[in-house]
Amino acid sequence: MKNKKLLLWSLTVALSGFLFGLDTAVISGAEQKIQALWSLSDAMHGLAIAIALYGTVFGAAFGGWYADKLGRKKALFWLGALFFISAVGSAVAQDVYTFMVFRFIGGLCIGASSVVSPLYISEIAPAKSRGFLVALFQFNIVFGIMIAYVSNYLFQQMGGESDWRWMLGIVGIPSLIFTALTLLISESPRWLILQKNDIQAAKAVLNEIDPDSADKTLSSILNSQSNNAKIGQVNFFSKQYALPILLAFLIAFFNQVSGINAIIYYAPRVFEMAGLAKSSALLSSVGIGLTNLIFTMLGVALIDKLGRRTLMFIGSFGYIISLSLIARAFYADQFDGMTFFVFAFIAAHAIGQGAVIWVFISEIFPNEVRASGQAFGSLTHWVFAAIITNIFPYFSGKFGGTPIFIFFTVMMVCQLLYVWFMMPETKGVALEDISVNS
Repeated sequence: MKNKKLLLWSLTVALSGFLFGLDTAVISGAEQKIQALWSLSDAMHGLAIAIALYGTVFGAAFGGWYADKLGRKKALFWLGALFFISAVGSAVAQDVYTFMVFRFIGGLCIGASSVVSPLYISEIAPAKSRGFLVALFQFNIVFGIMIAYVSNYLFQQMGGESDWRWMLGIVGIPSLIFTALTLLISESPRWLILQKNDIQAAKAVLNEIDPDSADKTLSSILNSQSNNAKIGQVNFFSKQYALPILLAFLIAFFNQVSGINAIIYYAPRVFEMAGLAKSSALLSSVGIGLTNLIFTMLGVALIDKLGRRTLMFIGSFGYIISLSLIARAFYADQFDGMTFFVFAFIAAHAIGQGAVIWVFISEIFPNEVRASGQAFGSLTHWVFAAIITNIFPYFSGKFGGTPIFIFFTVMMVCQLLYVWFMMPETKGVALEDISVNS
């Protein structure tokens, strides 16, 4: 990466992904202690754990509006501040209802960050490196997940009744760091033009990013603006945006019906279902985080070389094989290779859906509805994430693992068909050109 400032801004914004992943996964080490501490029924426990995901639904739903009204930079600053409040509040909560309020706030931040951060990076990145830079957001998500699993394991080894509070509270430290770093980034040039009509400020930012291509990029944005309505003056759910809306909905839907959040949120529980001791189950969760990180790094490295569709093909086949093996293990009640099967599933997700989803959704909508499109894709993702996370404890307790993982397998066969017959390739194409082709 020749432009250090572009890389620095992208890495700074991508750190919200670290908070996203950390806040998402820390609950896996705390959830069983929380259930015991407050004597929660399975239904109430499922709601207490999934409440953050219901927050993500609202955060994603309003994330596009929030990013357009405040601007990408201010929106990111306040997300960091709210992440800190959520972490501290969840850690010190003395009852389940207070706990749920602060977890809901954290969910709002996660949902909104999944809109604002990829949106910002896609709007400052040149076409040739856009996939890599936006995928840094996903890399930071899985890095945060891995650190959460390591942190949970270390706090669990320390023992004590309050170890779960430390697991949750640790999120506050990187939240403060991220909030401070957002003061160092510039505003998105596309937002400055399309929302504020501030061409001079936009040109100044483009010159900071890449002075050689600044005039060409500015001209492309202005031409796009002249051919399309201004932000807020269009009907998002109209026929002209039907294709990108359908593409965004399906990729987000398939992301969650793979079962990824069931594994991320309930990893120790899944391993215990397979017969592992509690300490071994928590340690195996660290392996999930490490596998996720390694294969996400591979996906990030390849996304601008092989393209989005190729990675989705690889991931889809990996999903189908690994999920079939997990379902068979539960059906036969033989779990000798269970840890490897779960790791293979995580690898398939990381190199495919994990690396691609936020990049793809941030690319396929025209400038004037990109924030709304990013919000719609994120909203779809989080609605299904909340539903699956909420019902997983009930269905796993009532029916066991076999039917659950058969369902996930069938859904990934459907994803393969989606990639094969519907998904366009967006590698190396300027945002305004993708908008025209969509």
